[in-house]
Amino acid sequence: MFKDLPLWTNVAVFLAAGVVVWIAGTRVSRYADEIQKATGVGEALVGMLLLGFITALPELGVTATASYAGNAKLAVNNLLGGMALNVAILASADAVIRREALTAGVATPLPMLQGALLVLMLAIVGGATVVGDRAVLGIGLWAWLLLAVYLMSIMVVRRTRGQEGWVRDHTDPPRPAAEGAAAAADEGHSDDTETGPLAPLLGKTALGAGAILVAGYAIARTGETLAEQTGLGQSFFGAVFLALTTSLPEISIVFSTVRLGNYAMAVSDIFGANLFGLALLFLVDAIYQGEPALAAAGRFATFASLLGIAVAALFIAGLLERRHIMILRMGLDSVFVLIVYAAGVSVLYTLR
Repeated sequence: MFKDLPLWTNVAVFLAAGVVVWIAGTRVSRYADEIQKATGVGEALVGMLLLGFITALPELGVTATASYAGNAKLAVNNLLGGMALNVAILASADAVIRREALTAGVATPLPMLQGALLVLMLAIVGGATVVGDRAVLGIGLWAWLLLAVYLMSIMVVRRTRGQEGWVRDHTDPPRPAAEGAAAAADEGHSDDTETGPLAPLLGKTALGAGAILVAGYAIARTGETLAEQTGLGQSFFGAVFLALTTSLPEISIVFSTVRLGNYAMAVSDIFGANLFGLALLFLVDAIYQGEPALAAAGRFATFASLLGIAVAALFIAGLLERRHIMILRMGLDSVFVLIVYAAGVSVLYTLR
């Protein structure tokens, strides 16, 4: 349908769907904050399982649609391009805090565990693109391995949830709780506000997730057409522009959670969405009628996975070091992430 429409009409639909994703993502972040307060599950686990899944819904729409249409390359490059982009979004959100580095305010080891598991899955993808793949029951062997590691990561994170976090000492600057509370009040949700009944919160969250999924489908179909109409190519368009639009939930949710002071939830949202996104490569192989998708991904996908490893490793190092060095109102690790991502995108453009 979209292939018969002119370029600017597809651009308008593409942008309108992106606006829907942004608004729904902002609302879902508020609901998630109230859910974790009402259930006591914890910021990191809610960020990984609930927000991570919801923010990955546009990728789910793009993956299923592109794979069914026989365009596995667009599906794979959108997923892999989103890995590094999501971490860059997290680094950009660091500027919202202003008083301390984002990584210095995360007082739980869970996000680091999620980041390590993310690096492992990205390494699996990189290996698959280099050595090739073989189908088992119609699905690539590497895709089976990715699914197994993702399921394992959920179990490991759940078991680790009860461990104690970091203890702040006199060298740590105070967490900007007042700033977070003020931002929450601006949004109509202060920290001391009692949460409502759980069932309505879950219902609103489900409606927001549905809106994100429908808008993600529209983004997928128009994005595939725009890749051809603009002449940018499926690989570069999928890894940059399409990945940016499908990452709008991450942008809105991460910035909202950071304003609320839920730093661990913001980091876990990004790492959780990336873990789920890599598990979607199993879906690509399950839907796509052809050879395993990673077997034909090529150098572009290999470098995209390496770029994802690089920015994730930088952020994990920041979570471990917990330095308070600020540059341009961001932590030093966030600045490095943005520099590496910008350089990586320029390389991806040459490989398109």
